[in-house]
Amino acid sequence: MSTTPSLQQRPADPSLSSRSNHLPFATAILLTALIAGTLDAIGATTSFLLRGSHNPSNIWRYVASGVFGTPALTGGTDMVVYGLLFHYFIAFMCTLVFFLAYTRIPVLGRYKYITGIVYALIVWVVTNLLILPLSRVPTPHFRLQGILIGMFILVLAIGLPISLLANRWIRK
Repeated sequence: MSTTPSLQQRPADPSLSSRSNHLPFATAILLTALIAGTLDAIGATTSFLLRGSHNPSNIWRYVASGVFGTPALTGGTDMVVYGLLFHYFIAFMCTLVFFLAYTRIPVLGRYKYITGIVYALIVWVVTNLLILPLSRVPTPHFRLQGILIGMFILVLAIGLPISLLANRWIRK
């Protein structure tokens, strides 16, 4: 009989429920996506207002322009709603990708803070250098200050919350 303790591994089946709070995997993803999406929306709105802009609904029109193109920028309430829906869909996809990776890569849970920061930076790079150029949004103008603020918001609103909540809700 071996005296070495067995290593606990994350379950390969992500449909297994989470640990202490007994949240089903899908519920944990949905709640995390709602939290991260809301935090990111608050961060984007705060940054927008601090820069002297006055109509935060323009944020969501810009998001909608990724699908609808430039006409979304002057659209009405419908474009704001589409932008918000797309925003939460993106937050959901970021959460889903992380949670699926988390169930398969044990090191992600061991370094949850570093993982959250790195994941946020990956999300920024993928979004701004891959997805935006392929979408119909007007060409963004990158300025160092805007890049750093955007990355900071993603670290606080997307990376850390998703990493910490995955660590809390996924059974180890």
